[in-house]
Parts: sequence; structure tokens; C-alpha cells
Amino acid sequence: MSTPFAPDADVTALRRAVAWVALFNFAYFFVEFSVALSIDSVSLFADSVDFLEDTAVNILILVALGWSARKRATVGILLAAVLLAPGIATLWTAWQQFSSPVVPDPEALSLTGFGALCVNVFCAALLVRFRNTSGSLTRAAYLSARNDAYANIAIIAAGFATSFANSHWPDLVVGLGIFLMNLDAAREVYEEALKEHHAHARS
Repeated sequence: MSTPFAPDADVTALRRAVAWVALFNFAYFFVEFSVALSIDSVSLFADSVDFLEDTAVNILILVALGWSARKRATVGILLAAVLLAPGIATLWTAWQQFSSPVVPDPEALSLTGFGALCVNVFCAALLVRFRNTSGSLTRAAYLSARNDAYANIAIIAAGFATSFANSHWPDLVVGLGIFLMNLDAAREVYEEALKEHHAHARS
């Protein structure tokens, strides 16, 4: 259950945390995206789009802080749609890998996944205290960071599996797993936003 909108001191702390999260996500997007293209990795490509999506989510939160509960609920519904974007990109790259398989470099896959894990754990730690504050907005940011950390662990494991099996399948399976996690996150954010909207309508 969401708490009421944060007092001024909490809003200031939330703004600072969200700004740092947006900055780190935007920076690592370029790192992971370039590696994904160079080694033909579905999971890294999907995760790099996640970093860009997280940047957009946190920028929207910065803009929406201070808005009314009704407007925040509306933005929350929009963010649920934003969370689906990485999944769509994942399905496209997965189809390309399925039709024309390429085995990604396992060492680059694991190392890049580990770097992404460090970034996402740091971001989740910054946001964890705010995850039930301000409703669906901060929940969207927290869920994104949390799910990405889980995905990064799977990417690291896929790198090790690829080194042993010399196959594109571990990378492909993890990429599809990232897609499913984003679907679940979008559902949670959408449901939270609807609760906010209905609560405002009854008040």
C-alpha cells in the first residue's frame, strides 16, 4: 500500500536519488549497448534498452514530483507502457538471433553483466526507502532497478553457460526472461496507478 505524498524533506531526498539513478542509467546504457552490438548479444541489447527506459522513468519522476495525486496516477499508467518498450525490443532481437544465430563472446557477456549489476544494485539501494512513497512513480523506478539486478545475475550466468556450451541459447533464453520480467513490472505499476486513480476519484 502506498503512503501519502512525501513531505518536503523527503521530496528533496527523492529528487536527489532519482537524479543520480537517471545519470548512472544513462551512462551505462552506452556501455552496454556498444558491447551488445559488438558481440551480437540479445540479453545485453535488451538490458541496455532497460537502462535507457530507466533513465526515462526517473526523468519523468523528477518532472512529476509535486504534481497532484491524479496527475501522478496518470503518469504511472504511462510508465507502465514505457516498461513494455524493452520487452518489444527484446522480442525483435531474439527473433533475429533465432533466425541467424551468433554465439556472443562469453567473457564480454559476463563482465558487462557484472558492471550492469553493480550499477543496478547501487540504484536499487538509493531507491529502496522510497519504493512505497509517492505511489506508482517511485514504485516504477524501484521495480526497474530491482528487476534489472536480477536480469544482470542471469546475464552473468549466461556468459558462463555460453563458455561451456559454445551456444547462443543461454543468451537468447536470458533475453526472453528479461522480457517476461518487464511484463510483470509493467503490470504491477499499472495496478498501482489504477489504485491511486480510483482513490482520488472517491475522495
